[in-house]
Amino acid sequence: MLLAQSRHPADRERLLVEVVDLCDAAEADALRSPVARELVGAVFMKLVAEAERDIRRRLAEKIGPAPWAPPALVNVLALDEIEIAAPVIASSPVLQDHDLIRMLVECTLDHQIAIARRGRLGAPVIEAILKQEEPAVLTALAGNDTAELTPSAMERLVEHSRKIAAMRSPLARHPRLSSDMAQRLYLWVGQSLRSALIGRFRLDPEIMDAELALAVREAHAAIDGLPPAQARSDAEREAMEARLVEKLAEGDQLKPGYLLRALREGRLTLFVAALAKLGGFEPEHIRRAIDSDRPELLGLACAAIGVDRGVFPTILEAVRALNHGRPGGGAEGQRRAAGAFGPFDADIAGMAFRQAVKSV
Repeated sequence: MLLAQSRHPADRERLLVEVVDLCDAAEADALRSPVARELVGAVFMKLVAEAERDIRRRLAEKIGPAPWAPPALVNVLALDEIEIAAPVIASSPVLQDHDLIRMLVECTLDHQIAIARRGRLGAPVIEAILKQEEPAVLTALAGNDTAELTPSAMERLVEHSRKIAAMRSPLARHPRLSSDMAQRLYLWVGQSLRSALIGRFRLDPEIMDAELALAVREAHAAIDGLPPAQARSDAEREAMEARLVEKLAEGDQLKPGYLLRALREGRLTLFVAALAKLGGFEPEHIRRAIDSDRPELLGLACAAIGVDRGVFPTILEAVRALNHGRPGGGAEGQRRAAGAFGPFDADIAGMAFRQAVKSV
């Protein structure tokens, strides 16, 4: 009572510490009742409202990991200066995903970075960070090994690292990085990180250097303001892509999943070369199929190499986006294309494709 009556900062700090220790020592059930929680919250809010900055900072450090902490108090401290807010943001189990998402919108960049570093960050908060596309926050998220990153979220982080160099080093060490993502990341990192990726994922240096050479040529074309087809002859580009596909095949790294990767990177001719190699088709036949108004032809080619029926709509949409809306046929054509994945073997789909494409 004497401490409560005193206005001296040291007494106020001691009072806060004593109340925190009292709550820490209390039985968990004793602080769960609505009456107890309301009382504890009212006491702390009264004390914090009159507390100086250093006292609030020490309180945040003490109360950060406390499961009994009043939500109102935790949110007040989390919205304070970053030195006060950081321990609460980092460790408070009271903060919920909706609290963190609101703070991403309302708080400073330092607060957002602290949120991205929070342990076991949930998927809704990660999605909010990815949508904001703030480089410093994305870099902090890339270095958070405990965040609940889905493969899709990791893909987006790797794609962001194309432009944000600071993300590359933490991503190269990230435990959720897959071999396919590592191959993409390889194109944008320095020599030391390339060596680390090769060692960790056992990548073939010749294959990766061939991909790198192709990417460099594409980048030079973009710098010159020219599309790749104008920057060099079609024959030269296709020859490079054919060599890359051959190296991938020799290293047993050419899989159906590579088709989506090529499309995501906007490399339609590489998609054509890879699909032709995987199915043993003529590249010219693949080009005929994607330039036609019969998407079922592309469906047959994909079915022949084991592409999943559920993945094909994504492939078709991506090809159309890169190929001026072709293959045509609209929604009806897409329905016909789904029939290419009927109840028959991949070999039959391949024979049907070879037969049908000759009439195009």
